[in-house]
Amino acid sequence: MKIDILTLFPDNMNAMLHESILGRAARRSILELNCVQIRDFTENRQRQVDDYPYGGGWGCVMMAQPLKSCVDHVMARAPGLRRRVIYMSPQGKTFTQQRARELARDYDHLVLVCGHYEGVDERFIEACVDEELSLGDFVLTGGELAAMAVADAVCRLVPGVLSDAACYTGESHWDGLLEYPQYTRPETWECREVPEVLRGGNQAEIDRWRRKQMLLRTREKRPELFANFVPDEKDRALLAELERDERRMKLTEPLECRPATPEDLEAVDLLIRQARNYLKRHRVDQWQGDYPASEDMAASIAAGECYVLCYAGRVAAVFCLTMEPQANYAAITDGKWRSDGPYAAVHRCAVEAQFRGSGLADRMLAEAETLARSRGCSAVRVDTHRYNEPMKALLRRCGYQFRGHVLVEEPIHDPRRQAFEKVLRT
Repeated sequence: MKIDILTLFPDNMNAMLHESILGRAARRSILELNCVQIRDFTENRQRQVDDYPYGGGWGCVMMAQPLKSCVDHVMARAPGLRRRVIYMSPQGKTFTQQRARELARDYDHLVLVCGHYEGVDERFIEACVDEELSLGDFVLTGGELAAMAVADAVCRLVPGVLSDAACYTGESHWDGLLEYPQYTRPETWECREVPEVLRGGNQAEIDRWRRKQMLLRTREKRPELFANFVPDEKDRALLAELERDERRMKLTEPLECRPATPEDLEAVDLLIRQARNYLKRHRVDQWQGDYPASEDMAASIAAGECYVLCYAGRVAAVFCLTMEPQANYAAITDGKWRSDGPYAAVHRCAVEAQFRGSGLADRMLAEAETLARSRGCSAVRVDTHRYNEPMKALLRRCGYQFRGHVLVEEPIHDPRRQAFEKVLRT
């Protein structure tokens, strides 16, 4: 790709264009970037490039002759190329990523003309210019900034300039959407954490999260872009999920995690009943008998193993956490535990129906992990029914890994459970 920029300030432009990525590509002969002084093509001693406008008015107008001679010069030095002469003008069509792709694809030589003063003689535009481009609905003091923006946007699409095509195909505007959020170290900065999904290592989940964020950001930040976006089937599913997320309760107040008391038993029983009904509706053969009964939860409360999460003064979630070794976990099959140190086991998790999808379940597991870590545990273990997809998705989202199968004592048709474990960071 060859780009000639016709300008009154070639030194300043060269200093910018021959640095960083474009400069390295030019040194490797992938790009040829030239900034040509328009004054060198004047026909008077004063190197005059402008004169007063016919009809009167403020300022001066750039003369057609120096511009035409300059264009002829750069064309003569590069014969036979697919060429486009572009005048940077506030009256041009707005430059877009799509236009950058077209210019990089269709042409080998771009000639970018930078105007100044009150503009250029219209006869030059009529005789020499193929296209006018604008950065937007505003006016600059000259075309240099616009020309550098166009050159940069086009050149980075030339094969070899960036290390891989993925460097630009996933960015804002490539397919009509804005780019997803980006994060780097440290993991926590000013009490703000990198999203868990980006730390989990599951590339499929990361890709799904990123696409969802692209849809959300474009819809919120650039509704005019989103209105023209045509989603495919996968995007429509993600948009439907976003709409469901927006209808869910938002946690706007602090959560309190505390040991459950006998006074909480009625609220805890309600959560267990709601969870049992939820599993039944989804045809999951878990908790469909008498377990866990109110007596089971009362015993866990008395033993100090039952915890509740309270939101705005109400019990919103419950879980049981025990440090006692689980006999059925020792008989794991089809795999093995990763940690051989002390562990905590999480059982009987339930979230009030109104809080499903609010992120409360993630917070519940986080609280369980904090408790386990404070008691010297090296891992947290959980088991769940093989068809309990929401619970398995929660566990994977929170960094738990499938380890094998265990058998439970719950008197139901299928006592086999899938076992998950999360090794805690020290």
